[in-house]
Amino acid sequence: MEKCVIFDLDGTLLYTLEDLQDAVNSALRFCNFKERTLNEIRNFVGNGVVLLMERAIPDGRKNPLFDECLNCFYKNYSGNVNEKTHPYDGIPELLYSLNKNGVKLAVNSNKYDTAVKDLCRIYFPQIQIAIGAREGIETKPAPYGVNDILKFLNVSKVNTFFIGDSSVDMHTAQNAGIKSIGVTWGYRSKESLIDAGADFIVDKPQEIIDIVLK
Repeated sequence: MEKCVIFDLDGTLLYTLEDLQDAVNSALRFCNFKERTLNEIRNFVGNGVVLLMERAIPDGRKNPLFDECLNCFYKNYSGNVNEKTHPYDGIPELLYSLNKNGVKLAVNSNKYDTAVKDLCRIYFPQIQIAIGAREGIETKPAPYGVNDILKFLNVSKVNTFFIGDSSVDMHTAQNAGIKSIGVTWGYRSKESLIDAGADFIVDKPQEIIDIVLK
């Protein structure tokens, strides 16, 4: 039976925090708001761009400049999505090994869809389908992205794993009825993965190969 691995993107495959911070702070400066630290951005990400900006902007969506600031973020990030972003150590080798062993590969992220597809095209040609946040479709931890991926790849849930760095990803796996692997090198703590009920927790990409193939 074919196996499938669905990855989160930010904090799992790619380190993206500094590009996100630059885009957020550029938008905040444009609207004369206080800039945010890297650690603040780390705590704000994981639920998509709208919630990222809601957390970064004073008073969130109640702020009359919210839409203007959000649009400014989109413009800034779309033009600078790949300035400081890079794969985590061991990720290219992980994807190569999984692909070589016939494992189908996908990405399901809460980052907006065009950015997800652009980054996967740049870094991960082995990825067969990449889905980000799409208008009118509920994002993770809802299972809709996972279900669309499984249908597209024509694989069952039995041998499918969802891999991510946050409780959102672990809950996505649970909602979709598939196994979860939490990674400790991302934007959230090991404790948060344990609390979220991760089936497996790994400290290095190589450990994923052993879990998926064995």
